[in-house]
Order: sequence, then C-alpha cells, then structure tokens
Amino acid sequence: MQRNRFFAKLLTICFLVCVSVFSVGDDQTKVQGMIISRAADTLIVNGPDGKTTVVLTPATDTRDNKGVFGLEKEHMGNVVLIPGLKVTVIGQPGAGGSLVAERIVVDGDDLETAEMIQSGLHPTAQQVEANVAQLEAHSKDLASHGTQLAAQKENIETNEQNIAENTKDIEEHTNRFMQLADYDVKAQATVKFKVGSSKVSKEDLDQLKQLADTANGLTGYIVEVVGYADATGSAAMNEELSENRAKAVVSYLIQQCNVPVRRIVAPGAMGEYQPAASNETKEGRADNRRVEVKVLVNKGIAGS
Repeated sequence: MQRNRFFAKLLTICFLVCVSVFSVGDDQTKVQGMIISRAADTLIVNGPDGKTTVVLTPATDTRDNKGVFGLEKEHMGNVVLIPGLKVTVIGQPGAGGSLVAERIVVDGDDLETAEMIQSGLHPTAQQVEANVAQLEAHSKDLASHGTQLAAQKENIETNEQNIAENTKDIEEHTNRFMQLADYDVKAQATVKFKVGSSKVSKEDLDQLKQLADTANGLTGYIVEVVGYADATGSAAMNEELSENRAKAVVSYLIQQCNVPVRRIVAPGAMGEYQPAASNETKEGRADNRRVEVKVLVNKGIAGS
C-alpha cells in the first residue's frame, strides 16, 4: 500500500514538472519549426502553420534544455541560430505578423549536426568517397581476376547500396540548410597562424579591423568564421586547434571591432580537412594553418 502511494505521488510530481516546463503565458505566442533563413537579427522559421518571421533582440534568451523534463538549461548566444536548426520560439506578437523572441529553445544534438553541415563537413560525405574508391578497386580486380567475378560482384552491389543510402542521407541533411549560394560575399579575409598557435598576429588584426569596418557599413550582414589546421599531429588535436583559432578571431571581432555577437554564425572547426595546399611541404602547411572569414549578405536583402 505504501509503495502504491509512493508511485502515485511520483506521477503527480512528474505531471506538475511537465506543466511548469512547457507552459506558455496567456499573452505569449509559441512557434515550433526549423530555421530556413537568417539575415542579421531576423529568422524565418518554417513550422506546421507556415513560415514565421522571428525578430531577435539583445534580451532574447537562447537555451538548450537538458536532463529529465528539460530541467537542466544551458544558456547559449544567438550565434547558434543557424539555418537548418530546429527551434521552439516563445515571445510576443510583433509588427506585420512577426514574433519578437523572448526565449528560444534548441536541441544540442541537432545543433551539432547543423554546424557540421554549415561548415561543409559531414561524415556520410567521407563514407561516400570511401565507398566510391572501394568500388573502383573492385572494378579493376574484375578485369584481372576473372575467377573472382562472383565474389567481387557481390561486393560491388553492397557498395552501390551503401552509396545510394549515404547519398540520400546527404541530400536530406543538405536540404535542411541554406546554401552559401543564397548569399553575396561582400568581404573576406584569411588569417594565418604559427605551428600549434591560436594567437592572431598584429598584421592580421589590422586585416580583421578593415573587414569589420566594411561589414558595419552594410545592412543585414552576417559573418562566417571557419578554422583550419595542417596535418601535423592527431586529427582530434587539429580539430580542437582549429576551433580555438576560430574562437580567437570571433573574440577580436566582437570585443575590438564592435561586431555584434548576433551577427556572427556559429564558428566552424574543420581541423585538417579541406586543406588549402599540400601538407607535404612547409609552405603548404603554413597555408593550411588558417581561419577564413567572410562577410555575407542575403541576396534577398542585397537586391532590395
């Protein structure tokens, strides 16, 4: 009997917690959907009821609800609000049917996938390349080893199926994100780094200052920052190093160049992937230790 009472009380507490976590005030509006476009302080969220224009303000609270019933909350900056991210927006009705965001809830796992696609790095893309290479190797074996034709044919069919599945996965994820073709590049800079360092040189600080001055003169711009490393060391170490380099550039743009944090999309960390030059030479490795910065304006704004 006492055990039944205990479970009854537990269910009551769980219900009350759920109500407190997901309740929305009578004077507030709630929209759920996926970000399909971003231009400076404005998001377009596509949900079951259609598209909603969401307006960001300095008071907008972006968070990731974690734990049981979402009771653990990790507060984030608006820089994580990139195209392709699923969000829940709570706020007040604004002009022209817009929604002025007071609180935006995101999913941390979904954000990680969005950042990978936004930076051009997706595990399935690498798997497709590996499968294609393996398929070509099997084709050569067929020409020189006719006696192994049956076994090789089975491997080819398996690889073709894997390629089709991976390609479909890439298309589904890529369609979730707004491509760079939707933007005009108004300014760009490449910041170089010494071996193992994430410190920005004096010359590159001046370059970033000029880029920021150009950006601050534009309407509705956003800044994309992507860090890279050479192939020296482990892949995990290089990914962390490229992230630290991107963060160093972002910090300087925000703190010293007056670029609002809401204008910078989540920085990408590419590690040793997508090298600008060969890692076999000293000069090539120097070119690969870099951060690429682009000032982008949505073509819809640029053409208006």
